[in-house]
Amino acid sequence: MPDSKIILALNSGSSSLKLSLYEFRNGTTSKLVSGAAEEIGSSAGRISLKRGKEALLQGNLVFRDARQAAEYLLEELKQRLFPEPHIIGHRIVHGGPQLREHQQITARVLGLLREAVPFAPLHLPAALEVLDYAAERFPRAFQVACFDTAFHRTLPEPAARLPFSDVLWKRGLRRYGFHGLSFEFIVETLGPKVPKKVVIAHLGNGCSLCAVQDGRSIDTTMGLTPTGGVMMGTRCGDLDPGVLLRLLQHEKYSAEELDQLMNHEAGLRGVSGTSSDMRQLLADSNNPNAALAVEMFCYSIAKFIGAMAAALNGIDLLVFTAGIGEHAAMVRSRVCSRLQYLGIVLDQSANERDAEQISAANSGCAVRVIPTDEDLQIARHCVRLADIK
Repeated sequence: MPDSKIILALNSGSSSLKLSLYEFRNGTTSKLVSGAAEEIGSSAGRISLKRGKEALLQGNLVFRDARQAAEYLLEELKQRLFPEPHIIGHRIVHGGPQLREHQQITARVLGLLREAVPFAPLHLPAALEVLDYAAERFPRAFQVACFDTAFHRTLPEPAARLPFSDVLWKRGLRRYGFHGLSFEFIVETLGPKVPKKVVIAHLGNGCSLCAVQDGRSIDTTMGLTPTGGVMMGTRCGDLDPGVLLRLLQHEKYSAEELDQLMNHEAGLRGVSGTSSDMRQLLADSNNPNAALAVEMFCYSIAKFIGAMAAALNGIDLLVFTAGIGEHAAMVRSRVCSRLQYLGIVLDQSANERDAEQISAANSGCAVRVIPTDEDLQIARHCVRLADIK
């Protein structure tokens, strides 16, 4: 048995592929290199590879699909003499109703994943392309599927169930929840003394909140798909279903046009008319639509934090994480200004510094900023499932 194990974490999105290569030795997981292919299938494709803060590769490159992107990135690792992986962990956004635990990829799991494609038609086809290619390139590697929905398998039925009959419930129409790897990472970072009632706000281009009680998810904002819940970068979040019926029946939208609208042309981008990037919107203070988009976003987050606190019947800790959550002090300040009824008081100086603890000494609830790392969480699951010490 080698002194160390090499772990490859592959994170497939609808139009992106990210990877991280780790070495596991003596109980410690160390990152060797990370890379990304973005805007896959677009003429604006980008590629990057870095070791720590050192950029090894950066530029524009067009990729036809996720498989081609995986081929290119993994060949770059080979050419730069990085070791081949013993274990490969794949982030899978949605495993459908039957795959809701992290597990080794077998022929049965692959079959169920292919059956689950209708639950995540934007994400699963690309993930399967990457998974198939990784199995071809590294046939002896131990392959693991890590599901974004797994952390939420503990949702009680009143939180998980949609208000429909048993027929649809049994067909898998339910609240699944997402960003589970991120929420798991935060809970593990908090450690064995995790407070009893925690709300985690994962705020990136995609956003969701989770109510965590005794380390377990009891409610979350995303539902059957990652489109629901709070307002996001390009996704609409929760909608009155009548809006969709009106667009179908009176505005003559097709199902494909509705999908494009809800997932790619709504949220911050839709309201601002310019961008889904929070940094740009905060800088564009003279644009009233940009200002409105930011205000609507903060209002949506604050409202849903209240809902998660209600599910918990209180709140001991509020955690902000992911790109916006970790770096947008203005957003955190605006959100928390609406949460004074929960006893939340920010230390504005600490907040401006993106400090780890940003609540004031007299705050009735602790508020923290904790960086997330989904790839490292995938690597941790690889270690556990491959049973390496």
